[in-house]
Amino acid sequence: MNGFQQFWQQGDAITRSVAALLLVMSISAWVLIFWKGWLLRRVRSDIARAVPAFWAAADLEAARDQLAAFDRERVLTPLLTAATAQPNSQTLEAHGQRASQLTRRLRDALHAVLTQLQFGQVLLASIGSTAPFIGLFGTVWGIYHALVSISSAGTITIERISGPVGEALVMTAAGLAVAIPAVLAYNIFGKLVGTCEAELEGFAHDLREMQVDRTSDPSTPQGS
Repeated sequence: MNGFQQFWQQGDAITRSVAALLLVMSISAWVLIFWKGWLLRRVRSDIARAVPAFWAAADLEAARDQLAAFDRERVLTPLLTAATAQPNSQTLEAHGQRASQLTRRLRDALHAVLTQLQFGQVLLASIGSTAPFIGLFGTVWGIYHALVSISSAGTITIERISGPVGEALVMTAAGLAVAIPAVLAYNIFGKLVGTCEAELEGFAHDLREMQVDRTSDPSTPQGS
């Protein structure tokens, strides 16, 4: 603690700004890591329970209720809404084949859900890629500032150099400490989002096939 206080007191405005920026980046990364880890775990659990419950229902209304009960993060419900929507007959959306309309609506709904799941990935990637360079900049500036202060004192010894330079090198270590968790989390979350995406695409495909079959079957009531 004394070493940090000495480093903070000896540093100028730029050194302190770099240290504060790394602290903010670290806090942002860890908050996002904990929140996104919790969110993706809930989503995977919701999908694992909701999809079987949906297909085990007796009819579409019961399946809708089952989906609403298990889909806490609302990643599956938008797909069902898109699949069962009835576009206004006076709009361009209603033109074309029924299968093409379903594909377009499901694609748009799937993109919206994936955008929700990918939230924060850009921030993690940015922190992971820039934090080491910010820390390195802080180290270079700290060494320069220390050498200028030592040279102005008129007496240069290894003892007077090693202390300030060693303290400046801490900035590089701080940058790596911020970047490494962000990079690891980005890779792990990317894999989890990819797994959820595959399952959502499969559910969307099955919904499309179900609705196409219902439309082509004259004995099936429409509009449900």
